[in-house]
Amino acid sequence: MKVKVFSKDGKESKRTVALEPAIFGIEPNDHAIWLDVRRIQANARQGTHKTKERSETVGSRRKLYRQKGTGHSRAGDAKSPIRRSGGRTFGPRPRSYDLKVNKKTQRLARASALAYKVQAESLRVVEDFEFERPSSSELSALMAAHDLSNSKVLILTAGLQAPIARSAANLRKITVREAASVSTFDVLNADTVLLQEGGIDELTRVLLGNPMPETA
Repeated sequence: MKVKVFSKDGKESKRTVALEPAIFGIEPNDHAIWLDVRRIQANARQGTHKTKERSETVGSRRKLYRQKGTGHSRAGDAKSPIRRSGGRTFGPRPRSYDLKVNKKTQRLARASALAYKVQAESLRVVEDFEFERPSSSELSALMAAHDLSNSKVLILTAGLQAPIARSAANLRKITVREAASVSTFDVLNADTVLLQEGGIDELTRVLLGNPMPETA
């Protein structure tokens, strides 16, 4: 399948580029997407929550008052969970929320998310561009040229491009990721995906299950 290539200034070039139909043209698998997004969100949880239980609170272990003859219900020490100063019953403890999803399903989920963007005409291939230095204003101007100033945009770069990533650091609606390491959640969370032309091969190689070549 072929799509048009846009220039950096938002204009259509006379060129087209071929996208791998086994990735961008598949029938999206909603269940794979759900599994992968659930994994991503669960693994992002810190799991450091903790409350003090009965044995961890400060206070005397003395029985507050005698068992009978007071007219009140029976009571133990001040650490009892029913007391304001007592510990919490079955409170949260530090734990890991990590979930496992096999890599084949993860690749299917990412491909399905990208296929949805292609179907909605929300994936745009852009000629490779670089920034000499971080510049939020330059990146904002690029978004304006593509008429995407009011949209949530995901920019997929060909390899690591730190100046572009740092340019988006304080732009709330723009996210920059390397094409080879983009996640399902990143794709779904964007209104429009700008894919650099040089990142197509990297993304295709990863989603087809082929390892990235080692650099010298």
